Amino acid sequence: MRRVDRKDESTVYQRVVLKNASPYHYMKVCLVLEDESTRLSAVEFKCFIISGLKSLFGEVGAALTFDLLKYDEDTLTALLRVCSRGLVKLWSSLTLLGSYQNQACAFRVLQVSPYLLALTGNSRELQLY
Repeated sequence: MRRVDRKDESTVYQRVVLKNASPYHYMKVCLVLEDESTRLSAVEFKCFIISGLKSLFGEVGAALTFDLLKYDEDTLTALLRVCSRGLVKLWSSLTLLGSYQNQACAFRVLQVSPYLLALTGNSRELQLY
């Protein structure tokens, strides 16, 4: 019986883990309110998100920088940009927001991507003709 030395094998397996190098993540979110006629301005929308960060993470959480890139007042849908390291904090604070001016509400996270271009289309709404 011949013994094969493992060092002589030509095949070497190496595990490679790539870390996302994108400094930002983009989120497309929608606010669903109990009273559908309620409208928020872009400033009120951003202040509401900041209040959610503050209630969950305190003053340090409220200092998390994010940008409101696009906002549709009719559908209460927004496009947010956040530093990649702050994505989990922002997402969790949005998830836990449950009331706005004494009415029930919920944030729906529609899309998340490290690339802004990826949010231009949604495969779930794609219609082929």
